[in-house]
Amino acid sequence: MDSKTRLQIILADTPIGDVLPAISLVNLPNWWLAGGAVRNTVWHSIFGSKCELIINDFDIAFFDQQGNRSQEQAAKASLAEKFPDYRFDVKNQASFARWRPGRRPYSSTEDGITEWLHTATAVGVKLDAQGQWQFFTPYGLDDLFAGVIRPTPVHTYDPKAHEKASSFLQKCPHLRLAS
Repeated sequence: MDSKTRLQIILADTPIGDVLPAISLVNLPNWWLAGGAVRNTVWHSIFGSKCELIINDFDIAFFDQQGNRSQEQAAKASLAEKFPDYRFDVKNQASFARWRPGRRPYSSTEDGITEWLHTATAVGVKLDAQGQWQFFTPYGLDDLFAGVIRPTPVHTYDPKAHEKASSFLQKCPHLRLAS
């Protein structure tokens, strides 16, 4: 079984499998569900109950050069109405640099996700127009499946990446730092 099929099997019968169809109906341009929801679901599946990382929210990244913050809020409100027990964090990667000081402008959703803190966090999933699973994995899936915490190249010396890694290790002792 290839790694993308394995990822789909792990995620399909979880809250991620429930929310993906609803996210696709919001019609955000070039969207991906990525980040902690994907990472934590996989790690919890692999390492079991001793891994206390859970889905805190669903990070939805999209790209709309003409979009604004109200577009993010409308998508978030629509999803929260359908899933009142879940939290959604919806961010337009086109405007990210305008409200996040020190960030360079991104050219696409994928460009933004590629610069997330860790390789296991920079994993996106979505459904295409036919309901088929799609994947964006700029660093592959080996770190995610092996429980390896590795900063993405832009965050190699970022103290925030190291702080987050420490918090992951406290909640999921089977993880390991990249050597």
